[in-house]
Amino acid sequence: MQILKLGGSVITHKDEYFSPHTENIKRLAQEISATKKPLIIVHGAGSFGHPVAKKYNISDGLKTSEQLVGFSETHQSMTRLNQIIVDTLLEAGVPAFGISASSMLVTKNRRLVDIDMSIIKGCLKLGLVPVMYGDAVLDTEQGFAILSGDQLIVRLAIDLEAERIIFGSDVDGIYTANPKLDPNAKLIELVSLSHITAEVGGATNTDVTGGMLGKLKEAEEAVEAGAEVVFLNANAENRVKTALLGEKVMGTLLTL
Repeated sequence: MQILKLGGSVITHKDEYFSPHTENIKRLAQEISATKKPLIIVHGAGSFGHPVAKKYNISDGLKTSEQLVGFSETHQSMTRLNQIIVDTLLEAGVPAFGISASSMLVTKNRRLVDIDMSIIKGCLKLGLVPVMYGDAVLDTEQGFAILSGDQLIVRLAIDLEAERIIFGSDVDGIYTANPKLDPNAKLIELVSLSHITAEVGGATNTDVTGGMLGKLKEAEEAVEAGAEVVFLNANAENRVKTALLGEKVMGTLLTL
């Protein structure tokens, strides 16, 4: 079983609110349809979820009653994006099934503590492809919180014993510096989590969940649990397809 993360920078235009990157979503749906292995897809928020969550300061929890509308709006914005992605996958012949994280888990101080895997396991058993996303969720300590898709992926990988996690973003992998800011940044094809030398920069756009550095930190547990973790550029044609087929692909492989 594999888990594919489609970053918000790939599936949306991050500089324009509520703007899906339709061309990319259609291409990726075709690439996914060409692979037949058991798969879970988790997508980012991009220009849908992050701006709304930031506007109402959802990630820091419930402070005022005015935030309740913002909490719901954040969730609704993600369900809109999820529907676009699921519809496109279905058109490509992928038996996609959208699942809201907020309906099956809770967090405690923004960390996932309780999740019901039965629905996901049931979908996989039937041959469906669950399509999930980072979501606005209930939190036992602060009322509500933002659960990042990256944190969700790691928990799924560990509990379901995933063979491979593929992080698809808008850069080729992990660099010695932020490639969007430093023209001398070099791609690192192999990163040891015990000897990280890369100066991984944060996201250059609004991101309430931590950017590339956050992805690295979350991925550590999955690597320790035995999953292969690959970072690649999902904007580049056929790289996601190549990785899903288990073939060598340009990107960064994480090791212990």
